[in-house]
Amino acid sequence: MPIIWLNWGNRPDRMNLPPSVLHVYDPDGRSTAFGKPLPSNGSHVLEEGSWAAAVVDELAPEPGDIAVSKYRMSGFQDTELDSILRGQGITSLLFAGINTDRCVFSTLQDAAFLGYDCVLLRDACSTPSPAYVSRAIHFLVAQCHGFVATAAALNTAIASHHQES
Repeated sequence: MPIIWLNWGNRPDRMNLPPSVLHVYDPDGRSTAFGKPLPSNGSHVLEEGSWAAAVVDELAPEPGDIAVSKYRMSGFQDTELDSILRGQGITSLLFAGINTDRCVFSTLQDAAFLGYDCVLLRDACSTPSPAYVSRAIHFLVAQCHGFVATAAALNTAIASHHQES
């Protein structure tokens, strides 16, 4: 099963971000936002190539995994993701990651709008937002965009399938 990593990494000059996005994350011009250095280590926030835009070491992509850089909440907007998926004949997508209510949900919605079969793995997603936000996302996915399952159930199903083979 192909693993596709969507990772937000902006241009150092932030020219790929519209003023409205820059304002939302830095309304006073003094916040630690896109491209600005983190106080703890100086790494630039969500800037491609920086520590603050890297995948955590514990989840490092493996050889053969596919990496797609993204610049918006949705992994489909202004990226080659749709072309890669269609070129590989992929029609069903499993969603895991952070933040459930932002990037994961935006990408899942766009995938559903493009005709992909979508499954949100709720125990493989997280967000710092209040718990009711994730519950609302789970409800919306199940009602409008696809399915909600757990990674644990997926692992059990895969193991069961391999035992039958």
